[in-house]
Amino acid sequence: MATTLFRIAAALCLLAVGLGAFGAHALKATLQDHGMLEVWNKAVLYHFLHAIALFVLAFQGAGNRAAYFLILAGIFFFSGSLYALALTNVRWLGAVTPIGGLCFLAGWAWLMISPPR
Repeated sequence: MATTLFRIAAALCLLAVGLGAFGAHALKATLQDHGMLEVWNKAVLYHFLHAIALFVLAFQGAGNRAAYFLILAGIFFFSGSLYALALTNVRWLGAVTPIGGLCFLAGWAWLMISPPR
């Protein structure tokens, strides 16, 4: 299981770097025209930082699996909704973003209150 969690974290880091480069180059003009470059960059930042956290958690054992999956959900809901918002300019997608933020908070809270491993 730890190997799978490690690979998921690695794939998410790879995706964050790729999406960051894609937004900075191929999509930059489109994102700027729609006023969404800042939204895209925020999605990449939170995606990448939390993917690195998943790397660390992959080595921590089963005790922090809940935090791992909460942070993983946070990446999908928070960054995913911001990516979709930036690409489509469909404003209601912004309503999904706080769900991801709550997942991030819950994951970090889980780590704060769980006993050290």
